[in-house]
Amino acid sequence: MSAVVASAQETRKTKRVEAPAQAESQSGDATKLAPIVAVGQTGGQPPETGTIGQPSAPYAGGQMATGARLGALGNRSVKETPFSITGYTDKLIRDQQARSIADVTLNDPSVRADAPAFSERDSFFIRGFSVTNLDTAYDGLFYLTNPRRSPLEGIERVEVLKGPSTLVNGGVGRVGGTINLVPKRATDEPLTRLTTTYMSDSQLWTHADIGRRFGPEGEWGIRFNGSYRGGDTALDHNENEIGVLSLGLDYRGDRVRASLDLNHSKQNINAPASLFNAAAPGIKIPEAPDGRINTSNPFEYHDSEHNMIAGRIEFDVLDNTTIYAAGGISRYREDFLSTSYTIQNSKGDALAEFGYNPQEIQGMSGEVGLRSEFDTGSVGHQLNVSVSRAQNKNNRGYFNPRSDFKFRSYTTNIYNPVYVPSSWGDASGLPRSNDLHKFSDLVATSVAISDTLSFAEDRFQLTLGGRYQEMRVQGFNTRTGIPSDPVGVRNYNYDKSRFSPAVAALFNVTDSFAVYANYVEALTEGPSAPSGTTNSGQIYPPVVNKQKEIGVKYDLGEVMLTAALFEIRQPNGFTTSRPNPVPGGPDLRDFSVNGLQVNRGLELSAYGEPVDGVRLIGGVTFMDAKLDKASDRTGKISYNGNRVPGVPDVAFSLYGEYDTPWVEDLTLTGRLVYSGSTYYDQANTQKISDWTRVDLGARYSFERENGKPVEIRATVQNVFDENYWASSARGFLAAGAPRTFMVSTAFEF
Repeated sequence: MSAVVASAQETRKTKRVEAPAQAESQSGDATKLAPIVAVGQTGGQPPETGTIGQPSAPYAGGQMATGARLGALGNRSVKETPFSITGYTDKLIRDQQARSIADVTLNDPSVRADAPAFSERDSFFIRGFSVTNLDTAYDGLFYLTNPRRSPLEGIERVEVLKGPSTLVNGGVGRVGGTINLVPKRATDEPLTRLTTTYMSDSQLWTHADIGRRFGPEGEWGIRFNGSYRGGDTALDHNENEIGVLSLGLDYRGDRVRASLDLNHSKQNINAPASLFNAAAPGIKIPEAPDGRINTSNPFEYHDSEHNMIAGRIEFDVLDNTTIYAAGGISRYREDFLSTSYTIQNSKGDALAEFGYNPQEIQGMSGEVGLRSEFDTGSVGHQLNVSVSRAQNKNNRGYFNPRSDFKFRSYTTNIYNPVYVPSSWGDASGLPRSNDLHKFSDLVATSVAISDTLSFAEDRFQLTLGGRYQEMRVQGFNTRTGIPSDPVGVRNYNYDKSRFSPAVAALFNVTDSFAVYANYVEALTEGPSAPSGTTNSGQIYPPVVNKQKEIGVKYDLGEVMLTAALFEIRQPNGFTTSRPNPVPGGPDLRDFSVNGLQVNRGLELSAYGEPVDGVRLIGGVTFMDAKLDKASDRTGKISYNGNRVPGVPDVAFSLYGEYDTPWVEDLTLTGRLVYSGSTYYDQANTQKISDWTRVDLGARYSFERENGKPVEIRATVQNVFDENYWASSARGFLAAGAPRTFMVSTAFEF
């Protein structure tokens, strides 16, 4: 009987992975192959469920992946996954000359950046919900990536899973979605690539990418990436210096696979754009300023350093059963002196205030689990069990109340900034990142179990499971001068646990057409009061989020078409204003959690190579994001039925490439990005105009006499130099970047 079960198991596994795939050549171009059974793996690793080794093959055109990592469930085919998931390849990252995650996710209309281009960080809105870079996963592990901005030099794939991901992603993450970074691994062919880039106004960027495999069968691999970028940007007074080092080691044996990643990055910015620019209540929001104008003083700065180590190991205890363990630690430190402004009127007059609060963020993450495939009669099973624990600790310097704060506020204008004397920037005597004290500590522990049942030769798949989560959040006072709440005293302690269920089903109507549905719940960290509110920094208890989604996926071989209809419900946090009891003082802003944010949306997307030499990635998202049962903490002000601030009702992205027939190896590129109008406030009285951005570029490749490829790329971002507010999310305004030129040349040796 066991022999029959094993035979049926192998038959089903072979059928499941047999699909057209594209193997990426050393130069990154996609070459079409006949159907294959396994995808780029050595040894006995099940290619569909393993997580170490070469990633799934690229889709037609080479820019998107045929599969992506679904957390504890392992690597999954995009078409065979009952969730909305995409994977952007290293080829796309290089062809678009992407510098950070925000440059890549701009291809997805359901993902928009909500941080200024010239700030120190990335931050996102996915399906209309905030997802910070702190929530980005590294090889499936959380709190290890750079909390502010993740460099892409050592990254092979950027994967986006939309919707709550509690079941698959260790009980950590945000309700809108999860971004996972897949590190580079050495390929079977040796690689030595040097890329040099020039960006306006005078930034130079050099990047070396080297990979080798060793051993009789190439069991051992090493991949090194190192880069340095520095110089003036297109923003006035802004200078950015970034250094990145990453080293990826891996072993691929018959039954054992292992990897080890070490990352280091350092970022020094002069005159950084602030994330916390705001507008006073009730005023008409003025038009966005020229993207080159910088309200920050030349002496302002943001210096940071990030270090990380992560490891993973898998062992096939049986042909159909794998046990695994993974873990990592990281530390991030930053020192900064910066200003943010609050616009006071429609003329652009603003009140600028200094901020200085050095901090250290430490992350630890680990998981152990088991994946097994077996049959019970005619029903196939993919059983997954995992235990995970993640911790995020934040230490900050003592913070002085504003009345005692060393720096003064001053009046400026967003169109014609006022710059104060450099003596105002004297930071002597203030705490540095080596003199810090406890601010917050989050620990998330969870146990997950799921079983994907397959019926009728895998035509119908039903996933049943859930995750038991325990989330503990502590906060400590770091404000001096408050006798009733001394520095270092714990001022809040939340400990909440629950079981979050998940149900997902997928029906393969034909070999190329699938219909899916899912219902997922998630316990996530509660919102925190933003800067500028009376209770700034206060973190609220964990909240429960719920998603319902149905969708279709149609794989035409050369083009993938997807559609998803979803509803996500999350407890709502918002800010309201009230008169200042001090005569003549500015209105006070209170943050509270009350009511729900309900986002209903329709996503349509397509990618691939519909015609030889024409490659496309595009989509449109229609969003109905409303507030429900929402009122201020006094109950006197109600926002029921109002649109959620910062969320456009329509967003569109389209990227295309065209291989010209008149010049061999010349490719023209272009991208169109559109976001509809949004509201800045929950009362829906302050409106932000819609915006459109156009990027154009070209790529030319040739081979040198030794047969090694050379690729020259040129891009103009924001060709028409549009001025626009790129985001109005979370109560902050982020101006879009001006016209920017980029030219790069990649040599292989």
